[in-house]
Amino acid sequence: MDSLQEHKNHPRSNTEKQAVTNRLKRIEGQVRGIQKMVEEDRYCVDILVQISAIQAALKKVGFEITERHMKHCVSDAVKSGEGDEAIDEVMSVLKQFTK
Repeated sequence: MDSLQEHKNHPRSNTEKQAVTNRLKRIEGQVRGIQKMVEEDRYCVDILVQISAIQAALKKVGFEITERHMKHCVSDAVKSGEGDEAIDEVMSVLKQFTK
């Protein structure tokens, strides 16, 4: 197998999709709010607080998706004998999270 992405995909349930989509829409609204704050020349510290909130929200969504990936995709890869590759892949992505 050339790519771990070729492993059987575990489609998200409609409930899972909706939960992630709702979180991302909230984050999108927060970003728009920051744009408006900049346009209105709001106090820098207030803008920075909002940026921090967005970063935390994105990390939370990322970790939730990571957890699902570990429980499904990585678990399946381990069972099929391709665990090392799957673990290397997810570790590479997690390193990006900590930059």
